[in-house]
Amino acid sequence: MSKRLSVTLLTAPAMILLLGVFIIPMLMMLLLSFQDENQAFSLHNYLLFAQDPYYLEILWRTIRVSLWTVLASLLLGFPVAMYMAQATGKMRGIVTMLILAPHLISVVIRNFGWVVVLGEKGWINETLISLGLIDQPLRLLYNELGIVIGLTDSFIAYMVLAIATSLYAIDPSLNKAASILGASRMRTFFSVTLPLCLPGIIAGTTLVFSLSMSAFVTPALMGGTSVKVLPVIAYEQIMATLNWPLGAALAFLLLGSTILLVTLYTKLIETKRYKEVFAS
Repeated sequence: MSKRLSVTLLTAPAMILLLGVFIIPMLMMLLLSFQDENQAFSLHNYLLFAQDPYYLEILWRTIRVSLWTVLASLLLGFPVAMYMAQATGKMRGIVTMLILAPHLISVVIRNFGWVVVLGEKGWINETLISLGLIDQPLRLLYNELGIVIGLTDSFIAYMVLAIATSLYAIDPSLNKAASILGASRMRTFFSVTLPLCLPGIIAGTTLVFSLSMSAFVTPALMGGTSVKVLPVIAYEQIMATLNWPLGAALAFLLLGSTILLVTLYTKLIETKRYKEVFAS
């Protein structure tokens, strides 16, 4: 048996599964999105989205929430990744386990936990009121802030692991050399560490943004009925109103928007890096 045939036979089950579970249903949904109520070919669903300010606001809210989630995950996750990179083998394993442990619990259960913590009678508001810091409970749920908190909790682990992977690859002697040459710790961080871990930052931000754009459970539970994002609207169109063509169109508009924004982001980063290389 030739090597090529062996590889083909080994990958065939996965390719068949991918074709049947992902590619074919996606193509069927794409065709469905171009149908009207009479099942005739039409651009009505896409034109409705482009002309209705309600759907445009939903799209902008989805992008805005995703960007805030990326920023929160980066600011909170980078110090953790730095600690993991500097920790010993045993401690590094413990930190990794603590980061991944929440993902062993259903996202629904974790979100309900946040509802209990952030609610008007949650321990955050109760503590602040008992300390006399506020008179009325803070509105931490059923708004964009609540969604960002839930999404950050769900996806920060991906950011930490992506950045930590880049930090592991940095030769410690580079930081020592910078220190010997008189660079301060701050200068060493911005001139050596940060540029070298940029691939991890790009990977982490791209992954978190993509996952946040397509998230459904967390926005549905922590955003309530008043603050909706595009995946929730698409779900409602398909499951509640049974408007499958519009729901399919919204899903592909979400997919296209995500791909477009991620592509522009990566191109912008690459262009900036090329300019820095040529400038130096």
